Amino acid sequence: MKNVFSTFVFALFIAYLPHVNGQIIKSEAIAGFNLTQVEGDEVVGFKKPGINLGAGVLIPFGKNWDFSFEVTYNQKGAREGNQYRDTIDGQPITGAYKVRLNYAEIPVLIHYTDKDLLTIGAGFSYGRLVGVKEWEHGRLVEATTLNSNTYDKSDFNYIIDVRIKLKGPLKLSARYQNSMKKIRTREFNNITGETWTRDQYNKVLTLRLIYVFNESKSRELQKK
Repeated sequence: MKNVFSTFVFALFIAYLPHVNGQIIKSEAIAGFNLTQVEGDEVVGFKKPGINLGAGVLIPFGKNWDFSFEVTYNQKGAREGNQYRDTIDGQPITGAYKVRLNYAEIPVLIHYTDKDLLTIGAGFSYGRLVGVKEWEHGRLVEATTLNSNTYDKSDFNYIIDVRIKLKGPLKLSARYQNSMKKIRTREFNNITGETWTRDQYNKVLTLRLIYVFNESKSRELQKK
């Protein structure tokens, strides 16, 4: 699937390359934060904060259309606070849970800008897991490591992105992304002896500030 994604990105770039002639490619500096959850982990809500940092390029094609390519550091995961207090075999259990999943990610999107104010985009991303830590009942799960294969090292997502112009080249972006394939299958059990399994997926809400370089020059060239 990774090879399919790479081929898709390359094909898009080649398809749009003829339209780039005479255009000024814009670049982006990106900084923001995430609210995340892992669907299928028995924890509900976007409770895990994280950061979203990166850079990108915007390649204009046609009127009001851009093709974007980003490289980001994207923190995902889930979190739940203490739910109760009990002990099993002398060990305290509280129902608290947290997982931190750090990805190096490549989002690829197509954007449409209306009246130089509102931009709507959609696309896909490939993320490579570069760090993972998991806690249960406040204790680190030693078996969950980057090399343990507990979590799939590849995360493929679809993305919906909305941007609003704040002032000049500064944009405010709201983004939603969701895993297209499972990142883990986990078996759960409870004190009554019941067991069940669930596939897990990343879900991310992101708010970012984006500074676009060469935007005014690109716009002037498009008008000519």
